This record gives sequence, structure tokens and C-alpha cells, in this order.
Amino acid sequence: MANFDTASKKTAEISPKDFVDLCFGFETIDITDIELIQPEQPTVDMRQADIVIKTEINGKQVIVHFEFQTTDSSEIDMSLRMAGYIVRLIETYGLEVYSNVIYLRPDAGRRDPGQFVQNIAGHEVLTQYKVFRLIEIDGQSILEAKPMGLLPFTPLMKRPKDISAEAWLRRCVQTADSVNVENKTAYLGTLAVLGSLVYEPETILNIISEETMERPSIAEHFAAEALQQGLEQGIEQGIEQGLEQGIEQGIEQGARERALKDILEVLELRLKPYAATVFKPTLETIEDLDRLAQLHRAAILAETLDDFARTLTENSN
Repeated sequence: MANFDTASKKTAEISPKDFVDLCFGFETIDITDIELIQPEQPTVDMRQADIVIKTEINGKQVIVHFEFQTTDSSEIDMSLRMAGYIVRLIETYGLEVYSNVIYLRPDAGRRDPGQFVQNIAGHEVLTQYKVFRLIEIDGQSILEAKPMGLLPFTPLMKRPKDISAEAWLRRCVQTADSVNVENKTAYLGTLAVLGSLVYEPETILNIISEETMERPSIAEHFAAEALQQGLEQGIEQGIEQGLEQGIEQGIEQGARERALKDILEVLELRLKPYAATVFKPTLETIEDLDRLAQLHRAAILAETLDDFARTLTENSN
């Protein structure tokens, strides 16, 4: 689901203030000095956070953090993941952290408790965060407020009961098209990508074409996002394969070096002190572990340097 995550992050980067507002329930508070910051690079045991915003709330610096989830977290329980993010963000920035997770698909996030709890006497742990399921957010109120960062998500939000799904999508496109944004094609393309979670791509493209005459450009954006997803999946798969191959090659190389060392030690101890120097260049050209094992036995059994030399020659033929 890399393209949906990418589209969500791009949208949040357009207007991070809208997400700060969402975190605090659109309360009337003083929000200043908003800075979208690059999270620390991920380590072996931590993924990189999706969106991290440093801002001042009523004169106090805080961190507002968002994770975007297309579906329920399957590898690691979401509450445990969020606990990890929260603790590490506090450790990294030394500020109060307001963490949130946004679920994109209508059926996702139903079982997310919004907290991680460890109930061990004397070692209790409690971390809490807000859970936003887009399908539970009143989409009409978002359209009326027109927060630039949230409009591309509106096709995934709860629509009024008296409007059909297609009519709602059209209303979302019309509103998104009415805002002043630097790259309208990319903006509507993001709405199209996110909307494809619940609508057929062809339906989205047709409505955008009818409302904005932008179908060719949006179609190209769709294709670009699909290509990007393929590239990201390919890179990820390549990294996994490369790591696996690297481990295998490392084990094989280590075994080969050990076998070579054993042969040279036997030659030096049993035959002549200079035997290792004589045969080492030839032995270093041998890659096959089975052949090196045979030569190790030959070195143990050989009575003279000539005996081992003959065996080495025979093995090379």
C-alpha cells in the first residue's frame, strides 16, 4: 500500500496546520511556529514515523505526530508500534508528544484501543494516542471548512445520508478544485489515488474530467503513483533479497576462508614450514567447498609435498 501512504504524507506536507487542528479537534487555540520536521532515520528496530510536526500550542512547544494506516497493522500490533513512536519521539525531542493514527480504509482501525497498556505490578506502562477512522469523520463539515490538507481525504469520510456515493465524490472533487493550491493536478491526483480505496479509478477519472477537464493529467498522475508503488515494492524486495544473498555469501565466504586456513596449517605442521607459502596461491583460486574439504583430507594423509601436489593437480583436472 505504499502509494496510499505516500499520497497521505504528501497531503499532510501541503498544510501541516490542518493536521494539528485535527489533532486538537479544531479547538480555538493559538497555534504558531509550525515546522514539519524530518524524523530520525529508522533503525533496525524502529520504522520512520510518517509525519512529525513541531509547533507551539498556546506558547508551548510540542510535537504532533501522525501515522497513516491503510489497513489494520498485521506485523506488529498498532498500539505497540505507537508506544514505540511516542517514547522515541519524547526521547529525541524532549517535548510533549501528541500522537495520532489515521485509518484510511472504511473497515480499518475498528479494534484499535488507542492505547498500549502493560499491567505488571510496579512496572505499569500506559501510552495513549488518538485514533481517527476517516469513515467516522463528518465529511460535509470538512468540505465546508476547506482545510487544504484534509480535502483529498474527503472521499473516504462519512457522507451525508441523503447523498449517493458518486454524488459525494463529485462534491469532494468540486471543493478540492476550488481551493488555491500551487499544483492543482498533483493535488487532485492525490485525491484520486486516495479515493481509489473506495471508488473505481475510472469513476474518479470521469468525474474529475467532467468537473475540471483535467483527466489526461490526472491519469498520468495515477500512472506515476502506480509506477512509484511498483518501484518501492521492487526496491524493498531487492533489499530483502540482497540481504538474504549477502548473508548466504558471507557464510560461504567464511567457510571457505576457514577451510583454506585449515589446509595451510596442516601442510605447515605435517610437511614443511614453507609448504603453506608454496601452495597458498593455487589454493586461493579454489571456490568449491567440497574440493577444499577433499584437499584438507589429502593434506592430512600426504607423506610428502609431492603427494599433496599430485592430489592438488588431480583435483584441478
